[in-house]
Amino acid sequence: MAEEMKQELSAEEAEQLALVENDRDALSALVDDLSGHSRRKRQMAAHVMLLVAQREPELLSEFIPDLIDALYRPEAQTRWEILDALTLLVPEHAKEIGAAFDGAEAALFDDLSSILHFSAFRLLVTWGATERGRSKKVWPILDEAIQCYHGDLEYRDMLGCLHEFAEGKIEGGVAAELAGRLQFDAENGKGSYLKARSSEIYNMLVKRFKLEKPQKRARMVAKTDEPKDDEE
Repeated sequence: MAEEMKQELSAEEAEQLALVENDRDALSALVDDLSGHSRRKRQMAAHVMLLVAQREPELLSEFIPDLIDALYRPEAQTRWEILDALTLLVPEHAKEIGAAFDGAEAALFDDLSSILHFSAFRLLVTWGATERGRSKKVWPILDEAIQCYHGDLEYRDMLGCLHEFAEGKIEGGVAAELAGRLQFDAENGKGSYLKARSSEIYNMLVKRFKLEKPQKRARMVAKTDEPKDDEE
């Protein structure tokens, strides 16, 4: 789900990446920087961790607890880079990454950054889609996020995540509530993308889970009764 970012590396980033990919001690030292006092070093370390995860995620498997601990750093960038790195580790390490749930939930509703919100949402979706029990655990938080960020710019990308969630190993009750939550936009959404994408997910869920009259989850946040309009 987390896509590899296409970008040019700075000389420092390229040097760090080459070093840690070939030297276990260097990788351990960089992981230690995640808990250091320097914000700049924490951000650099988190960025290199993401680059490593994009190329050789198994190099980070033994450091998953350290990555999860880094979700509690004050700056948004360190957290979103680590959230994205953890997302790439979910396919092989979903059980261990379950410990990131609280940190991801806190990041999802942090006021600092929309990028942080999306990275947290993507991790929770990716993890929740791996097993029915996990889907039940993450769904109340995802549903709250849908209501909070509906109409915001990042919601378009969140819909892409929800499509993959709907295709995952999710529980039937979760599928029904997700369909119920998206039904209004599927039928009445403002903006061609919002309506088309919501309709695609809704119809897939109805067909896959043989749903009849799916109902959305009871409201968990103080919002208006209908989703906000999404203007393109």
